[in-house]
Amino acid sequence: MLQAIGLTSTPRSDRPPAVDDLTFEARSGAVTALLGPAGSGKTTALRLMLELEPGRGTTYFRGRPLHRIAHPFREVGVLLGDVPGHPSRTLRSQLRMLCAATGTPVSRAEELLRSVGLAGLERRPIGTLPIGADRRLGLACALLGSPHTLLLDEPGAGLSASENAWLYGFLRAHASEGGTVLYTTADPKDAARNADRVVTLDGGRLVADQEAAEFARTRLRPRVTVRTPHAARLAAAVTQEARAARRSVEVVAEDGSRLSVYGSDCASVGDTAFRHGVPVHRLAEETGAAPTAKSGRGTEEGGASQEPAAEPRATAPASRDVVPPPALHHVPEKRPTVRRRPMRSPLRPLRYEVHRLLGVPSTPLVVAGVLLVSVVLALLLGRGGRAALPAVLAGWPAISPLPPAALGAGLLGAFSFAEEYRYPALTTGRGAVPRRPGLLLAKLAVAAVVALALGALVAAADLGALRLFYGAELTPVPRKWPILCANWLGLLVGCAWAGVLGAGVFRAAAAGVAAVLAVPVAFVPLLQTVLTGPSVRSAAGLPARLREFAGPHWSPAVDRWLAGGLRVLGQPAGVALSLTLTGLFCAYVFTGLRRRARW
Repeated sequence: MLQAIGLTSTPRSDRPPAVDDLTFEARSGAVTALLGPAGSGKTTALRLMLELEPGRGTTYFRGRPLHRIAHPFREVGVLLGDVPGHPSRTLRSQLRMLCAATGTPVSRAEELLRSVGLAGLERRPIGTLPIGADRRLGLACALLGSPHTLLLDEPGAGLSASENAWLYGFLRAHASEGGTVLYTTADPKDAARNADRVVTLDGGRLVADQEAAEFARTRLRPRVTVRTPHAARLAAAVTQEARAARRSVEVVAEDGSRLSVYGSDCASVGDTAFRHGVPVHRLAEETGAAPTAKSGRGTEEGGASQEPAAEPRATAPASRDVVPPPALHHVPEKRPTVRRRPMRSPLRPLRYEVHRLLGVPSTPLVVAGVLLVSVVLALLLGRGGRAALPAVLAGWPAISPLPPAALGAGLLGAFSFAEEYRYPALTTGRGAVPRRPGLLLAKLAVAAVVALALGALVAAADLGALRLFYGAELTPVPRKWPILCANWLGLLVGCAWAGVLGAGVFRAAAAGVAAVLAVPVAFVPLLQTVLTGPSVRSAAGLPARLREFAGPHWSPAVDRWLAGGLRVLGQPAGVALSLTLTGLFCAYVFTGLRRRARW
């Protein structure tokens, strides 16, 4: 059972709150429709229930507020809008990534694809799905944790009649197993046809809370719709005959050629039109909400409908253990404030990050592009014989700020944060994945491994191409290869981390790429000027000075490696990259703490 008590959104500027003191309940084993026109506060009400919107009030899910539930995705499944995901990600990789995020077995993804009717489309990209298949995928994402409650915002909007029938049949099956289903709609006929209970909103306030049969009987009025070029003549004739016969008939002119006649039927309206010589282009009986009258005539307003009410649907008994929620009348004097909480990190961050990285074709495309460009540049640089061997192996011409491998590593790191990677275990509206240490470490670790692998692949591919075209005698292994390798791999890992942190701070992949390019373009020239000044001391003797100060006695080999590492960090590029990473990490932590304090 779901109980919403006193939900009130925080008003913005001088406008009234979008939701004002909303209290209702959605029973287990039943489908509840939250009905209202556009702007009535339906979506805001759902966001208040999920603690995505600041405001007052509380919502109990089987007796517990959301912030008291350890694993919300196992209690609440949510579909707000479209499915968040890269358009090139396949259905299978999307669900597997969510399985890693929620700690759900991967077999659950295959099971859901079959249950929602998407079997056979596992390898199809999300961006190519029609609206019906996209809505099915969203439903599969909402059901990933086998939740008891489903919250859906306009799930049938834009669907065909057959897709609508399947969708509401699926929701009905979930409710029949004891689950709770709450969905929003703007169509009264949809609510009367597919829901067990209808909660009507208008202007953010509760208008009615009725059983579906009662709603259809009292709020839906059958009418006869007529389209004729002489609407005024026909309206006058129908009204005159109704008065003569003392019948309660209301005629509403909706536009220049369309009439709605309440309290009559097609035969009576057609006979009247025939007797008065009025041509009729359309004559049909409809049931729905009364339209806004532009002009109207009638003997008596509000003629009661004689349409028999639909039979109420039988509600299946709840088959799950339900914790009784507190009674509605026990509302405290001071309602609790709803605050946005940061989304929990994925339960398995490393698995989540690996699935995220491998779930889109951009990763192999970037790697293949880096290898191709590096090999071509290495062959061009090696042909002249004037470039240094390290620059040739890296494919790094003098006119380029960074080698292709470093740009590729930074680009893959920048892709770590974007709107497509929102953590959707509970909802799509909680923003991007949270600023948690576990997830950040997973992103940095995966980015570093990818950068190291990319650097090794590029060096091996360039060396193999050079030896194939120019011979092994022209590409000897340099004696200082350990220091060169450290420089090379450190540059790649640093660029990858700069991409991750830059995109994480500004929530855009372009910002991550800009952070990578800022190191050689802006910071390195500035530091070269600073570090070459007369007052700068060399870092070469730092190990000896540290040993004299602290007194450790390490071996000469350790001394050489420490000196080599310090020489790498002492280079202008190393200093610039270290300072950039430190600044980005501090900015990442600061913005995360600021956002957390705001709410």
